[in-house]
Amino acid sequence: MPPIAPNELLSIGETAARSGLTVPTLRYYEERGLVAAVREPGGRRRFPRHTLRRLAVIAAGQRVGLSLEEIRLAMAELPTHRAPNQREWRAMSVEWAELLAARVRELQALQTDLDGCIGCGCLSLGRCVLFNPDDEARTEGPGSRWLRHAVEEGASSPG
Repeated sequence: MPPIAPNELLSIGETAARSGLTVPTLRYYEERGLVAAVREPGGRRRFPRHTLRRLAVIAAGQRVGLSLEEIRLAMAELPTHRAPNQREWRAMSVEWAELLAARVRELQALQTDLDGCIGCGCLSLGRCVLFNPDDEARTEGPGSRWLRHAVEEGASSPG
């Protein structure tokens, strides 16, 4: 493909081809506020060239396990009418680093205890640490009580 001038607008098809995404995905991302298109008088979408960078960042966020909502919230701080500068990208990356650090702690807790839980072979609800008689865990809120406790213990232990 020929190079694109910085201020050139790309059709939705060109943007899809350059980003490796499908046209419906681009429409979905626009509906969700992840990217913004300029509308021509006939209603056709045109995307600024800097949208390609935003799409690459969205893909990177998804690869490391961030949800589209987490990505959208982080990218909401970035300008949509121009390419973000280095300071703006860095501010967003600090937010992502915090999200990813929390995710890493959860994964480490799961990795540490998963083999013990699945492979314990106890087959005994009397000894199982995951057993929840009378739904006692409901008072602790939604989510996995086991994983939450493992992450809390990992955060409080040195190392």
